[in-house]
Amino acid sequence: MLNNWLKIYFRNTIKNKGFTFLTILGLAIGIAGVIFSTLYWKDETSYDQWNPEKDRIFELITFLKPDLQIASTTGPMAELVKEKSDKIEETLFYQPGYSSELYIINQKKELLNKIAITGNNFFDFFPFDFVQGNKEQFKNNRNAVAIEEQEAKRIFGNENPINKQIKNLNGEILTIYGVYQLKNNSGFLPKYVISSPNLNIDDWNNFTYALLIKLKNPNDKEVVEKSINKIYYENIVQRYAKLRGISVDEYIKTSGLTKGYLQPITDSRLKAEVTGFPEDKGNLNFLKINLGLSILILLLSIINYINLSTAQTIRRAKEVGIRKVLGASKQNVIWQFLFETAITTFFSVLLALTLVEIGLSSYNILINKNLSINLIEFVPYLVLIFLIVILFAGIFPAIYVSNFKELNVLKGNFSRSKNGIWIRNLMLIIQFTIATFFIVAGSLVTEQVNYMSKKDLGFSGDQIINLTLRRYDLGEKRLDFYKVIKQDLLKIKGVKNVNATAFKFGNNAMNSSTMRFQDKSIQIQNVPVDYNFLSMMKVKLKNGRDFNSKITSDMVNNIILNETAMNELGNLSIGDQVDWNEYKFNIIGVVKDFNIGSPENKIPPMMLINVNTVDWLQNNLSQIYIKVDAENTSETIAAIEKFWKAKVDQDYPFEYEFIDKQFARSYENYTKQEKMFKILNVIVITIALFGLFALSSYTIERKYKEIAIRKVLGAETSSLLRILSKQYIYFAFIGFALAILPSYFLMQKWLENFAYRIDISIWIYVFAFVLLLSLTLIVVLIKAYSATRINSLNYLKYE
Repeated sequence: MLNNWLKIYFRNTIKNKGFTFLTILGLAIGIAGVIFSTLYWKDETSYDQWNPEKDRIFELITFLKPDLQIASTTGPMAELVKEKSDKIEETLFYQPGYSSELYIINQKKELLNKIAITGNNFFDFFPFDFVQGNKEQFKNNRNAVAIEEQEAKRIFGNENPINKQIKNLNGEILTIYGVYQLKNNSGFLPKYVISSPNLNIDDWNNFTYALLIKLKNPNDKEVVEKSINKIYYENIVQRYAKLRGISVDEYIKTSGLTKGYLQPITDSRLKAEVTGFPEDKGNLNFLKINLGLSILILLLSIINYINLSTAQTIRRAKEVGIRKVLGASKQNVIWQFLFETAITTFFSVLLALTLVEIGLSSYNILINKNLSINLIEFVPYLVLIFLIVILFAGIFPAIYVSNFKELNVLKGNFSRSKNGIWIRNLMLIIQFTIATFFIVAGSLVTEQVNYMSKKDLGFSGDQIINLTLRRYDLGEKRLDFYKVIKQDLLKIKGVKNVNATAFKFGNNAMNSSTMRFQDKSIQIQNVPVDYNFLSMMKVKLKNGRDFNSKITSDMVNNIILNETAMNELGNLSIGDQVDWNEYKFNIIGVVKDFNIGSPENKIPPMMLINVNTVDWLQNNLSQIYIKVDAENTSETIAAIEKFWKAKVDQDYPFEYEFIDKQFARSYENYTKQEKMFKILNVIVITIALFGLFALSSYTIERKYKEIAIRKVLGAETSSLLRILSKQYIYFAFIGFALAILPSYFLMQKWLENFAYRIDISIWIYVFAFVLLLSLTLIVVLIKAYSATRINSLNYLKYE
């Protein structure tokens, strides 16, 4: 029996190559999409799942205010919370983010990247496997280093690195006590782990370091949170209220109530708003969108398969009728067509795997990943996808075919049967709905990304390059060193201006402090700048004046605020005095809001302060901005590089970036989403057109006799075309109407990611409907026109 089914399947396949190709290709595209998104989902949700301690480790998140949370805490918290609560097994203090630094190894300078600065019990929290040395040696020695296995091989080759010493440029000597292997996915994937006993842990006002807490029992989370909140209350709220000579209630009103929350490390990747983990935070919304869209495409592919399969039943009606006359039961026919669906699906899965293999590198670039498919591990997912496709794609065509009345089809009356028409029409409407959603979504994503790229950022980065001044050996001489190299840089032909700050454009990581005016208190971004920063960056002054090197007070106690800071602090005006840490500053100017971080985020309150004013801000000067002439740019940059390597930094590689490109990277993920939607739009519209072609072919072929009669009675071609295409216009309109509310709601949710966003215009829906209707008419009219050219005699000779 199976042999007979196989012969029939391959005979029909050869006979109808075009339809077979379309069915296999359509399903393969849908299955490939699900495989891609499943790989992505599996990878993103696997972060720290390997960690045997994952259920007991929590990240301390600090709420400075109800709407302001940071993934760091004060220095003394680590030891104090452990003293106050017997529910805690141990704590780990660490520096958020990775660092890069030059070290002298084997008498050569090596730039080490992805360095984690932590407490000595790091490997109690992240138990990576040691291949040389062990975690106890690392834990029991001061100034210890552990190196990731591949880095150890790169630097030391076949030598044993254990007990070898490395030295930074400050002369600090560290000893290697372990070589470890990294797990696949973790919030921490350092190449070097350095145990530092020199973390600043004495200042209650310094929220510099992050803290992990390992509980003896994860169910004690709320109890420990209460202990943390009590510590914050006693050591921050009460202490600083007393220092400022105000009541606790007044302090809370002006500065907020500092509280803590224990965030499971398994939530840090996808569910957390903030995290101190140095690996990039994931995007749960994008992950859900990616999976949801792939499921929609698979659904579209299945509907397309059903439409193509049922379109084929006209040609196989007599075959089924004969089989039933010869004794085949209804169940036998169903199993035969399910068997054929299984074979088609099997070939589709093979083609899908080929498409995945071909497209995986491009997909990795799109989502910034390094995914690979392990077929052995992925077999259960493939089997599940295989069975789902057979179930949903095979059942309807199989049942539909098995219900043929054998006498009717053998008499040639099959074409008049109306069985299943409403289901096929419903499926076509669903295809139109899905296609409309993708057209609308793709158009909106493109418009939003274009809006971000063209939005007035409040500054101009034209012809301005950014250099990072590392030179960690400068210490308190950093500002003086900058002033010297500024003068030298200005002597280079083509250099028009030079400035220094402590921030990078497009980077949301910035230093912030509390600013107070009367009874209001806000968290404000600290932006140290040199003279002429506003004119160089073309930041517009709204009121007041810029810093002036001839006015001494400008580098003592004068500041400039942005519009947002002025609005949040209330009734401020030029000349008013505000409190900032232990300083009192006078406002000399107000600038229009300009965007330093990502354009998707709201512009925060900002304080521009001269680089000479506060000593500790001077130590943060790390970014040098140089405006170069548009003519001979490459020669100017070459001259800057030569000077930089000779006089500024011989050790670190010379790396520069234009501000406009640097800022564009801040919304790179959304640019990739735009590209993804464009690709998906092409795929979805193509699959939908396959289905439309199949169903229109099926429907129009059933009407050949009717067309023949109308032609004999004198119907014109235009009249026939209108009759044959009319129902598809209705279906397109219904599908479009059904897509309006879901697409509007879902895209509104997506746009909520942006502080500055477009409005959903009615013209996007007009465009979607016009495009949908145009493509529908093109496909249907091509088939309808060919139907009007039939020879009427062939269909009426037996009447």
